[in-house]
Amino acid sequence: MTNLDSYWPEILDVVRQKVPQQTFNTWFLPLFPENSENGDLKVGCPNHFFMDWFSEHHLSALNEAGSAYFGKNILFNLKVEEKKQIDKQTGFLPDESQAPSATILTSESGPSPAESQQTAEQAGFLPNTPQAFSQRMSTAPQQNKPLNTNNLNPDYTFQNFVVGSGTDLAFAAATAIANNPGQHFNPLFVHGGTGLGKTHLMQAIGNEISRQRPDRRICYVTAEHFMNDLIGSIRDNRTPEFKLKYRSMDVLLVDDVAFLAGKESTQEEFFHTFNALYDLKKQIVLTSDRSPKEIATLEERLRSRFEWGLITDIQAPNLETRIAILKRKIEVNRIYITDEVVSYIAENVTDNIRRLEGALIRLLAFASLTGREISLEMASEVLSSFFQGNSTGPVKIADIMSVVADCTDVTVEQLKSKRRTQDLARARQIAMYLAREMTGASLNQIGRAFGGRDHSTVSYACQKIKDDADSDPRFRGIVRNIQDKIRGKK
Repeated sequence: MTNLDSYWPEILDVVRQKVPQQTFNTWFLPLFPENSENGDLKVGCPNHFFMDWFSEHHLSALNEAGSAYFGKNILFNLKVEEKKQIDKQTGFLPDESQAPSATILTSESGPSPAESQQTAEQAGFLPNTPQAFSQRMSTAPQQNKPLNTNNLNPDYTFQNFVVGSGTDLAFAAATAIANNPGQHFNPLFVHGGTGLGKTHLMQAIGNEISRQRPDRRICYVTAEHFMNDLIGSIRDNRTPEFKLKYRSMDVLLVDDVAFLAGKESTQEEFFHTFNALYDLKKQIVLTSDRSPKEIATLEERLRSRFEWGLITDIQAPNLETRIAILKRKIEVNRIYITDEVVSYIAENVTDNIRRLEGALIRLLAFASLTGREISLEMASEVLSSFFQGNSTGPVKIADIMSVVADCTDVTVEQLKSKRRTQDLARARQIAMYLAREMTGASLNQIGRAFGGRDHSTVSYACQKIKDDADSDPRFRGIVRNIQDKIRGKK
């Protein structure tokens, strides 16, 4: 058994008697025996896609044939040998786009021999001849060329992403992935509210990988587009091309995966696509407005796979980060706006970067059209209606105190009092921290609102809560829930 070449034709004859001829020609003839090491029986496959499909649907038949031939239990090991992509005797190159699909889209157990033959005939497999090989070569996708990545926005880069306290972990994970795709944090699942930069960060990963490794196949797609593409492929009888398109990627970036909730067929296909890429150590990045556990009607097996890697959130930017984002935009546009005006915008848009940038664009457009100099007075005039249209509105310290008091079983008066019991002090620190994060108030303003405390007390409280939230995921979730309730009240 050390020289599998000697036995291979006889083993294939056993297989030929057990499977349809079309299945045998398509999936068994392209195999070739490898030199065995330590008694292992290695069989070469033309490429990774072939190996993945054969392992799931036909390897058991090969093992049974080998066991029957040798009279004892035999397990073959599959591998891809780059130097033997084409069988020298037959000139066969398996047409990856012709992998059985459509009728077995939701099957995990694999097709029966009869189903395999029928599906292969419907898919139009070409015979294993030199002429057929030439035809395949002229029509098959060129696997050595990178996918057109024009669907990535070139403006979404790490260089123009402003990192704040609410995005530092997600940013660090994204840069690590871009430098070593498929090696760390796979999949990366980033969740957070609308307009906080999830898409920017995801596409920055794709742009950076494309810059460092131009040969990598990268696909950015929304979950809705993935579903529409699947529907179109079924309608047009091109499901094999659909599968090849997504399962041959080196990097798959899927935006807004919460869209998959309740869509069983799309979840089924995405599940198999995820498995195929994950098994090949291809990088997967996902975004959503909710964490996997919060996505209703998401299949448990998908939810568990989303949790295999790193799950991180993007939080609303604090005041300092909002000011930094505005200043970055101002620098890009090469204009001058006073810090007073920048602070005015940052104080009135608290939890949506997209809306923050929208306020700036509105102000710049008005100044350009009227020729007026940008001042605080003009900003107030132009943006007052814009801010009023903000459904969340500016958050007030009084609102924060009220919600924190309700969530911690204390009263607003107790938060302002001098009492320092452990539970009360903790609630007061949370309220101070959220006041600093969610309003444009200074440390002194917050201190006055909490019974005349000085700025150092407020500063300590903010740092304490931040440190505890960073080190304790459970506590971080409690603070985030209170924050969501404050926004909901607005």
